[in-house]
Amino acid sequence: MRIDKYLWCVRYYKTRSMATDACKKGHITVNGQEAKPSRDVFPSDKITLRKDQINYIVIVLDIPDNRVGAKLVDIYRKDETPPEAFEHLEMLRLSKEHYRAKGQGRPTKKDRRDIDDYVTDEDFYDATE
Repeated sequence: MRIDKYLWCVRYYKTRSMATDACKKGHITVNGQEAKPSRDVFPSDKITLRKDQINYIVIVLDIPDNRVGAKLVDIYRKDETPPEAFEHLEMLRLSKEHYRAKGQGRPTKKDRRDIDDYVTDEDFYDATE
């Protein structure tokens, strides 16, 4: 089975064209070699794919006939992604929400005034000299 079809069948990508694009961009390797979308996969192949800033490591256990349900995915693959990768993603998500809650948009006038109070003109001129 083609690698793009396999990754679509085991639900790593929502569409087959997304899986194909990931292969073309070099985000997917099979047994340490960069994979083209037409590369065949076989049981016991080790697939590494980068998606959403996580490097997933997948061992192919079996080849499905068609796209499988989410509950049946573990029959066809073994996920060996280290848990630290997911913790790193969680830290990135939390760091983005540190200053401003999601959806707040650009800084307000009050934010600008607070910035101006924090950085005085004297500090600015001292730094440029």
